[in-house]
Amino acid sequence: MADRTSKQLPTPRTALAPGSPFHPRLGDLAVDLAKDGTVGVVVALPSDSSASYQLRPPGGGVDWRARSDGTTLRPVPVPVTHVTPMRRDAAYDPRAQQAGLAVTVHYEDGGTCESLLVLTPAQVELFHTQLDRMIKARESAQDRTR
Repeated sequence: MADRTSKQLPTPRTALAPGSPFHPRLGDLAVDLAKDGTVGVVVALPSDSSASYQLRPPGGGVDWRARSDGTTLRPVPVPVTHVTPMRRDAAYDPRAQQAGLAVTVHYEDGGTCESLLVLTPAQVELFHTQLDRMIKARESAQDRTR
């Protein structure tokens, strides 16, 4: 479904589940849970000569080492810039009592992915009221410019 994956995410080898190791590549950003969530750039990978990942703060500074199995490392998520609705009909699931609206999620690095905005009946009613107000405000603004 994704048009493009984040530049920081690893090549799909195994599913990234909670607690599963993250094996970053050189230059990737990684969060090191053993360093209280400190973010670093991977500057060296585990190898025959090095038994650990070597990370450095993104702006420079003192390097540190992380376990070679990747269990303390996590990917740094790319920030979402905005979400836009797709040109598809919304659907209501009466059994789950939820509505679904297809959306496109836009990321800071230019990537996008399709997702589903799930709404409760109360949220649908709230957004109906808010959208109705926005439509009336737009019509009013258009009337003033004519």
